[in-house]
Amino acid sequence: MNQSESGLKRGLKTRHMTMISIAGVIGAGLFVGSGSVIHSTGPGAIVSYALAGLLVIFIMRMLGEMSSVNPTSGSFSQYAHDAIGPWAGFTIGWLYWFFWVIVIAIEAIAGAGIIQYWFHDIPLWLTSLLLTILLTLTNVYSVKSFGEFEYWLSLIKVVTIVAFLLIGFAFIFGIAPGSEPVGLSNLTGEGGFFPKGISSVLLGIVVVIFSFMGTEIVAIAAGETSNPVQSVTKATRSVVWRIIVFYVGSIAIVVALLPWNSANILESPFVAVLGHIGVPAAAQIMNFIVLTAVLSCLNSGLYTTSRMLYSLAERKEAPRRFMKLSKKGVPVQAIVAGTFFSYIAVVMNYFSPETVFLFLVNSSGAIALLVYLAIAVSHLRMRKNLEKTKPESLKIKMWFFPYLTYLTIIAICGILVSMAFISSMRDELLLTGFITAIVLGSYFIFKSRKEKANTSGNHAAQQPDPEILP
Repeated sequence: MNQSESGLKRGLKTRHMTMISIAGVIGAGLFVGSGSVIHSTGPGAIVSYALAGLLVIFIMRMLGEMSSVNPTSGSFSQYAHDAIGPWAGFTIGWLYWFFWVIVIAIEAIAGAGIIQYWFHDIPLWLTSLLLTILLTLTNVYSVKSFGEFEYWLSLIKVVTIVAFLLIGFAFIFGIAPGSEPVGLSNLTGEGGFFPKGISSVLLGIVVVIFSFMGTEIVAIAAGETSNPVQSVTKATRSVVWRIIVFYVGSIAIVVALLPWNSANILESPFVAVLGHIGVPAAAQIMNFIVLTAVLSCLNSGLYTTSRMLYSLAERKEAPRRFMKLSKKGVPVQAIVAGTFFSYIAVVMNYFSPETVFLFLVNSSGAIALLVYLAIAVSHLRMRKNLEKTKPESLKIKMWFFPYLTYLTIIAICGILVSMAFISSMRDELLLTGFITAIVLGSYFIFKSRKEKANTSGNHAAQQPDPEILP
């Protein structure tokens, strides 16, 4: 069977899904953004990443359970629609689409900035446009070409992280030729493991949680594989070691090799470590690696926005034209829509970086947490229903249900509340709340118009045809 129930072609192979699931979590946030967390938290950043990662592991386990029962391109938006109500599916679907449209713009700008490191004369807007068009063509051609492109970009990221971990380990314990063991003194040598207190670790969780966004893409992609249940099961079960090895392991290597308050860490921790141990052209190498991470995120963003828009159109919550598929089973118009609105955001960055573009970026800031919250609440309701009706369909089960699900919901709500008291994040929370209110309000307007149209249609159908009146 080459077509999924939704009509999308099952063009993703097992190796595509495996690599997407392994490397989907590795983004520029790890290679660059982790520096600010380490600098503001100290070695305790390891705990921040571990706890945030644990929360994401729980979310992915819940999502994996639901996806194994019902693999669909709409994923958590469809589950929210079924378990919480149509308003929830509509709101989460459109918010998630908006989130990735902005991410595409951010990544296009970031990628263009990296390329300018080597080619100074090319305008930023032109490079970002070319990158977006290139990856749009990759997505438009076929889902297999998306998977192939993502496979090789992800492979570069995985090889880089593994090499970084092995090199770091060798220098920490003096295994590298001609090196003296660094040991673990940097973990406690500059004010202890928690130099800025436990509160900084908890604050670090709030910052770190956003860098894990993207792990859920594998559940969306599962609907376009030949064996969606097997694919999502494998991906869900591997998420534990992925987060522990790639994120927690990498941060542990950084803080073990360099003092946490090193100025170089704030700029780019990976470059700082490679430079410290004498790797030649460290900055050049990491720029290339970060570029692959950015392109991977851009590629995934274009894929994700199109499938979410396709799912919304299937439920008649978006224009029906976004359901139209090419001969290769690709929703071309849905892909182009994401590209179009993302490039509008890029233009806004050119003309109004401190107002309009900043507003767009900030207003998408807390959407990740709303998506996680919707997944947890949907799981709570769907699991209870499945245990009563179809217990045999539960191929993957959330651990210690319902206690860990409730704990996850409480933790996410706690992070959202804490954002209101963190000055650097308050604007993101408020603006995301503003955008959410607009989307939710548009749902009720949409629902009211639909009901009026149905009522008038039924009324017209009940009227007798004047030509057949006696």
